[in-house]
Amino acid sequence: MHRLIEGLHRFRESVFPDRKAFFESLAQGQNPDFLFITCCDSRVQPDVVLQSNPGDLFILRNIGNLVPPHGADNSVEAAVEYSIRVLGVKHIIVCGHSYCGAMEAFLNPQNLAMLPSVVKWLQYADSTRQIMAENYGHLEGKERLDKAIEINVLVQLEHLTTLPSVAPRLMRGELDLHGWVYRFESGDLSAYDPEANCFVDVEKAHLPSIRPVHSTPTAPG
Repeated sequence: MHRLIEGLHRFRESVFPDRKAFFESLAQGQNPDFLFITCCDSRVQPDVVLQSNPGDLFILRNIGNLVPPHGADNSVEAAVEYSIRVLGVKHIIVCGHSYCGAMEAFLNPQNLAMLPSVVKWLQYADSTRQIMAENYGHLEGKERLDKAIEINVLVQLEHLTTLPSVAPRLMRGELDLHGWVYRFESGDLSAYDPEANCFVDVEKAHLPSIRPVHSTPTAPG
């Protein structure tokens, strides 16, 4: 706790005074363009990675960066609905990450015996399990985990398209969906490129959104 309080002191003494006007402006409201859906993992810090400011990202975090389909989980759907209908976000990014504990546990369910709530939550990645079993059963170890992380991002994007707040805006071209994977050990960020049908470096990816995703990706380029 002392470490956190010391950080607060540094913020108050060194950061806030220099940007006082900016922080005061935040009291007028928020107007983010991006809903960023990512994992709870403490190693994933979107503001640090993207060097974004307070107010830039509306962030939704949960174990495994999951988006239950319409009617399955009110908390996630409510956050998505609010971000679109009230805040008017234009982009939704689902961002997985390397060495994801949720996906590793998902692939090895014997490790979840003492975590019944986690087991129940991970049911929203069941399509990921099926795709992995039917298409990538030959993979092992880290390669298997990396592929599951990518597939899971695409599955959650599909779930987004079932939400009533999302579907009509996708049809009208008012909203874009993006699938990312962040590798914290290297600082690399990859994005799903619908034209290449695989994950590529985010700076090389074609930016048009996924509307919707109906195929599984090939090996990363």
